[in-house]
Amino acid sequence: MIVPKQNWGIVLGALVLFLTAKAMFAQEPEPPPEPKPAGRGIPAMDDLTPQDQTQDALDRWNPDTMPVTGLQSPTLGNPEYRHSYWVPGFQYGSTIQNVPYGGANSGNWYVNNYFGANLSVLQEWSRSQFALNYSAGGFATNQPGQDDGWYQQLALAQTFTWRRWQMQILDQFAYLPETQFGFGGGTGLGVPGIGGPLGPGVPGIGGSVTPNQSIFAAVGPQYNNSIVTQLTYQTSPRGSITVGGSYGLLRFTEAGNVDMDSYTGNVGYNYQLSKEDSIGAYYRFIAFHYHDDPQAIGDQLVNAVYSHKITKRLALQVFGGPEITNYRVPVGNQSRTVAGNGGVNLTSMFHNGSASVGYFHALSGGSGVLIGSSVDQVNATAGRRLTRVWGVHGNFGFARNHPLANQAGAQGSNYNSIYVGGGFDRPISRNVNFSLAYTAQIQQVSPTVCTAPGCNTSYTQNVITLNFQWHTRPFVIQ
Repeated sequence: MIVPKQNWGIVLGALVLFLTAKAMFAQEPEPPPEPKPAGRGIPAMDDLTPQDQTQDALDRWNPDTMPVTGLQSPTLGNPEYRHSYWVPGFQYGSTIQNVPYGGANSGNWYVNNYFGANLSVLQEWSRSQFALNYSAGGFATNQPGQDDGWYQQLALAQTFTWRRWQMQILDQFAYLPETQFGFGGGTGLGVPGIGGPLGPGVPGIGGSVTPNQSIFAAVGPQYNNSIVTQLTYQTSPRGSITVGGSYGLLRFTEAGNVDMDSYTGNVGYNYQLSKEDSIGAYYRFIAFHYHDDPQAIGDQLVNAVYSHKITKRLALQVFGGPEITNYRVPVGNQSRTVAGNGGVNLTSMFHNGSASVGYFHALSGGSGVLIGSSVDQVNATAGRRLTRVWGVHGNFGFARNHPLANQAGAQGSNYNSIYVGGGFDRPISRNVNFSLAYTAQIQQVSPTVCTAPGCNTSYTQNVITLNFQWHTRPFVIQ
């Protein structure tokens, strides 16, 4: 299988962005470095584990300063590393499942083996930061009708900060043999970069902004990319204005799916009530365009948002408001509909563990199966360290995609996609991690009388995932 040229373009673009930013700030005077204890570089694998709850550990975290009305998801902040660094690594992953991707249960079990390299980079200057997590490699499979191929995952963030200005560039990319929804079962296979404490935190792009992939019935390998650029100007000690935009794409290598592009424009006002609490309001326009289909959808959102953040402890965001949707081709004899949208994101870190949950209701592009859909989506993860080395994790996801109107073939069905599972992980040595997980992926299609490609009857896929990751010690960037 040949990897689309756009995949390598994303990677080259990330490297060019990193080298350009490094050149821009190479001559910038840096403050004198603080003395470092002998024999200490950047934190090692167990330096920032949940057991380390001392005040010194808390002081090494930077707060999340991104705008509450931005296109990114809220975070708990980021560790304050003492050096810029890069860390290469390798991984082997394997998934064992009883149902082929998008297929029916034949009584056989199928194996996919992943062999790849990982890379994480953190480069800090006095007024900017670059963070990158990247994984790439090949996979071999014995699934009928599925060829061996390649996989890639990328997450990067470039942040610039001036006296009153802040600028972010975010990018997320994935090329996988299946949807990202539940991929990896909570193991390192589903996360770009080396993972763990040394994997620099890259803010995620909001769920309603990225091309939705929450239907398991899509056929064949798929790739998606979302790039965000946003600029924030501080108008007063407590207020700021955010303007941003994004472009997203969803593509499939096999026929029978719906390729899509999305364009987003966003403007919002942020107001900080206290050190932990912020409110805001934003207007957002999202356009969905489909290949080989005359339909185009324009979606307008006017939302109020509330945020509560405690660094390394809690990140809460609640948003909602009216949603006005216009259709180029009338849907159900209507060219415009008015509805509501909203959601909540909550992430918490506690002693020996962490948990997160997110929900949103909005219009989506259709996940490669529908020409637009109304989606309700829930994602939840939790992890806890049982001993110094053993940890457990669980994950859950539910998405209901409802077609906009009575559409022919596969596009006339409701899709409920569910994944639920859990597993355990442990470090084998200082630089090697092992994880094992079980996941049940459930596809419910109603009605089941659809015959188009990508439209399968309801099924349950049992997946066992194991993953080994090795990485070197960090290389300090001078």
